[in-house]
Amino acid sequence: MTNARGGAPSLVGATLTLLMGGALAQLLPLLLGPFIARLFTPAAMGVFTQFATVAATVAVAASLRYEQALPLARADDEAHALLALSLRLVAVAVLVSAPLAWLLHVAGWLPWPVLLPLAVASAGTLQVLMLWANRAHRFRALAASRVVQYGGMALLQLALGWALWRGVASGAQAAWALILAPVAAQVLACLWLMRPVPAGGWAKLLRPASADLRGRMRAQARRHKDFALINTPHAFLGTLQDALAVALLVAWSGDAAAGFWGLALRYLKAPATLVGSAVSQALYPRLAGATPQEARRVVRQVMALLGGVALVLTLVLLVAGPWLFERIFGAPWRQAGELARALAPYIGAHFVAAPLAVVTMAWGAQAWAFRLALVGQVAFVAALALGLRAGGLLGGAWAVSAVMVPYFGWYFWRLAHWPDVPASPPAAPAQAAEGGTP
Repeated sequence: MTNARGGAPSLVGATLTLLMGGALAQLLPLLLGPFIARLFTPAAMGVFTQFATVAATVAVAASLRYEQALPLARADDEAHALLALSLRLVAVAVLVSAPLAWLLHVAGWLPWPVLLPLAVASAGTLQVLMLWANRAHRFRALAASRVVQYGGMALLQLALGWALWRGVASGAQAAWALILAPVAAQVLACLWLMRPVPAGGWAKLLRPASADLRGRMRAQARRHKDFALINTPHAFLGTLQDALAVALLVAWSGDAAAGFWGLALRYLKAPATLVGSAVSQALYPRLAGATPQEARRVVRQVMALLGGVALVLTLVLLVAGPWLFERIFGAPWRQAGELARALAPYIGAHFVAAPLAVVTMAWGAQAWAFRLALVGQVAFVAALALGLRAGGLLGGAWAVSAVMVPYFGWYFWRLAHWPDVPASPPAAPAQAAEGGTP
């Protein structure tokens, strides 16, 4: 593979490319969301939210996060071995997900279990190919893939919802259409990220591994073992937090409550997904080659810029959240707007935190980030559970904001004053590796 590192774009240029692609990617879901909400009931949206959180929890650990080491690989043969290792681990995860889907379905945690292996395969492969393209600085291809992933999902959900509207789309049983659309869109998004082609081609990479490739994969697995041992549990527990939150909502308030929660968070986190993903994909390789002084300065600048945007977002939701959701999605969804108001402080803090997960990856501080994330995840679930018990759905949302804002404040302060920024990226991280917002 010919690497474009010598002509790597600036952080600003790369971020703007990804941001423009991300803006277009989010535009279709945001514009079509009100129509989709009118085609599917809160109960159907709740079933979709249940499936999506479980699928994300499994998929995030599918490759044991070894693909996150791709931007750190200095030589092409190292990157090829990491790519081969990651894709093989995704294949294993798909096989494991079939019996796991049945067990979760029997336990009442997973609707539509037959679709889980497909969701794990598409999401796992996509996250590997995104880091493969990131290493080659193919930011335009990354931006295009996001348009296909998110825009294609919305278009497919709208088309399927319209086709079902006269019959079953008014009930929870139509949730299969909401579930299948993102799976198909992820498969299409993968097609944009197939280049650069690894040495010998994809067919050679995916065939049974030669003795040489097996040796190189084992070497890379040992070298970047912290991505499997620390990064994976961190990311897994982050998505498990979402799955547990939805399970609590369904248990206390039913599928409709999970639907309100899912729609609210989908729209509230859309800005974080748009800006955070663009910033993090450009920030990670920038930090990997920065001096300690430059790295601290860049991180503080990113936090200050994102903090200003987050403040405006929070104020809008606090003042006009219920009104906006009712006007945009219709009267049945006003309660999602009430949720948006209660979650506004948490969403503002999360907006700033989302792209900063790569900072601890680049600084070899993932063990610390993992410990902090465990505290945050326990606090989130506990606050939600206590709030639901004391004040219902809105009580749970306000409790989450009250607990998570000080938590994120501590996280920001620590990153801004981090004492041990490495002079160069840890080729073989001695501490850890993290991928996920605490």
